[in-house]
Amino acid sequence: MARGASYRVPFRRRREGRTDYRRRLRLLRGAKPRVIVRKSLRGLTVQFADFDARGDRVRATAVTGELTEFGWTAPGGNLPAAYLTGLLAGKRAAALGISTAVLDLGRNLPAPKGRLFAALKGVVDAGVAVPHSKEVVPEEFRLTGQHISPEVASLFAQVKGKLEAM
Repeated sequence: MARGASYRVPFRRRREGRTDYRRRLRLLRGAKPRVIVRKSLRGLTVQFADFDARGDRVRATAVTGELTEFGWTAPGGNLPAAYLTGLLAGKRAAALGISTAVLDLGRNLPAPKGRLFAALKGVVDAGVAVPHSKEVVPEEFRLTGQHISPEVASLFAQVKGKLEAM
């Protein structure tokens, strides 16, 4: 470990590779709510957060595990589940009066047409304006689950109908 009078130990979350403080500061300077999308192997979390000096204030959230309440029985780590999770979080945020936001992917590597952008498409379809490029959003047949199986596609249509009725 380096020693000396001028050595500065980085913040713990930076040392662990969990937070990019330069990117975070740029997002916070925008003064808009952030759409925070985090993925795991089996699911996805979508949150709407505002900056507060004492810590971020989460205003709306949704996780893929909540989709079972709407009849989702397929796995939670695929594109249709990510889209539905984004749609659910977007509906909750729109009900709270959030109309615009910026996307915060954190330290996740943004793969075009991936799960992170499927969740973004769900948020946008719920009525929250988030600036993005049309090239990064997955194709419609992949969002609906037709590339997986016809059963997932029909299940997707049922759950999406219930979410849009909210």
